[in-house]
Amino acid sequence: MLQFPSAPVVSRLAPTPSGFLHLGNAVNFTLTWLLTRRAGGTLHLRIDDLDRARFRPAYLDNIFQTLDWLGLDYDHGPSGPDEFERYYSQQHRRPEYEATLQAARAAHPRLFYACRCSRAQLARAAAPDGCYPGTCAALALPFDGPGLAWRARVPPGAAATWPDLAQGPQTVALTQELGDFVVRKKDGAAAYQVASVLDDQRLDVNFIVRGQDLRTSTAAQLWLAEVLPGQADFAQTRFLHHDLLLDEAGHKLSKSTQTSQQRGIAAEGAAPRVVYRAVAGLLGLPPEAGESLAALQVALPTYELL
Repeated sequence: MLQFPSAPVVSRLAPTPSGFLHLGNAVNFTLTWLLTRRAGGTLHLRIDDLDRARFRPAYLDNIFQTLDWLGLDYDHGPSGPDEFERYYSQQHRRPEYEATLQAARAAHPRLFYACRCSRAQLARAAAPDGCYPGTCAALALPFDGPGLAWRARVPPGAAATWPDLAQGPQTVALTQELGDFVVRKKDGAAAYQVASVLDDQRLDVNFIVRGQDLRTSTAAQLWLAEVLPGQADFAQTRFLHHDLLLDEAGHKLSKSTQTSQQRGIAAEGAAPRVVYRAVAGLLGLPPEAGESLAALQVALPTYELL
């Protein structure tokens, strides 16, 4: 049976304007919306735009276009691109992220270390499991040096556990599955894992719907919340990691692999029914439940999670 947080449910849609939104993104948005509305909860639109290297205005526009196309509303957040840039962009909160990282470093002197490895070096030196091999862990590079990232020093045996609403009890061994991950990028901006924890805590989010590919992110964030000042309540968050949609070759859908001709699901889908049908299939609901958003809402109470 679906066990929502005991407090009023607060969730969020958290797209990144780094590509046009594909079917997998639309399915996640719709599922998040359905479950949050079922619980009578509050839904935020929280756009993650710290990665300005891949940011494009067209991608930001596409977020609002896709939500409108799907017929999904939200309770708090920007009404459009202009309001987002003025008041909601993560760029406005960079000092907050930096202050938290500095406070964590002061409280735990060995928690982070500086890393100078380039993408090319990382590609050559990555361990067989894809984890960072610790090249810079013992070099004591200066934290304020130019072009240096900060990594979290993940202790041997570190693991994160949580009772997933869709997958059952989960355990991720951070050392084996993630390794020492980046918390501050070379441009001085906080990395996704840090900003996501702080933003969710700022918005009082207590229910997060994600794809299975973000299990390691969930683990990293649960571990980080224990050492970042003021973020301990993140451990009370309830998570639901849903199965992924795959392309014809069996690969997960990704914005990073889009061709220049692809403009996202809202432009390529004949109607949002293609998304609703995918959601119905993901939840094991009858095919007719995917004919409309209203039909999904009617059918959803028959779907029981753990």
